[in-house]
Amino acid sequence: MAYEFVNYEKKDRIAYVTINRPERLNALHPPANQELLDVFTDFKNDDDSWIAIITGTGDRSFSAGNDLRYTAENFEERRRISNRAPFGGITSDFECHKPLIAAVNGYALGGGLELAMACDIIVIADHAEVGLPEPRVGLIAGAGGVHRLPRHIPLKRAMGMMLTAKRISAQDAYDLGLVNEVVSLSNLMSTAEKWASDILEAAPLSVRASKQMAYEGLGWPLDNAFARKYTEEAKFQTSNDMREGPLAFSEKRPPNWTAS
Repeated sequence: MAYEFVNYEKKDRIAYVTINRPERLNALHPPANQELLDVFTDFKNDDDSWIAIITGTGDRSFSAGNDLRYTAENFEERRRISNRAPFGGITSDFECHKPLIAAVNGYALGGGLELAMACDIIVIADHAEVGLPEPRVGLIAGAGGVHRLPRHIPLKRAMGMMLTAKRISAQDAYDLGLVNEVVSLSNLMSTAEKWASDILEAAPLSVRASKQMAYEGLGWPLDNAFARKYTEEAKFQTSNDMREGPLAFSEKRPPNWTAS
């Protein structure tokens, strides 16, 4: 299927999702959000795709967030539509236990940072800047920013970023623990692919169970987190891959994961 605002391709178990609105710094509007939701839903349901990398077209911007020009021009329409796709497709009401990697190739502002924070791994180009500038234009970071940022970095640093609405550099984001790695733009995609390759060496059902248990367990005291039942853990425990791992180790060969 062809998309107008998103480039989508799959190769070697990896789904590549590229926001394609460079004339708007890859800012997102409802039609683009819907396409991203469609793409990520396809990825989620595709048994042959085990990991996704999302980035933006060009070298200036991953995503500048909400397309304010479109919002201003279509304000009444925006108020009337109640069933819009989540911002970026995945910032809310989207459950996916497969790993998501954000390759941040430039500005990740507002919804752009919210989209990156909805991913599990963030690799960022060294010239990029991130921030939640919404209060400076009369908005709030309501696509998860006000909730995710204080969970990702120390509270006082998060409050400072949100209340001043200032940007920080890629290096500052790394120092705060907001991103996993800072690299040159020329090495950005290869670094994201290296992360994906490393993850693909592990059993996919184990990876998915680990992701689900880590995120869902955060909302519970430790004893309760241990005691909870997790759907991905149940799938892993009855899988062929659970047997394949020890067998491959004992036979001194690489495992042949099947996600089954």
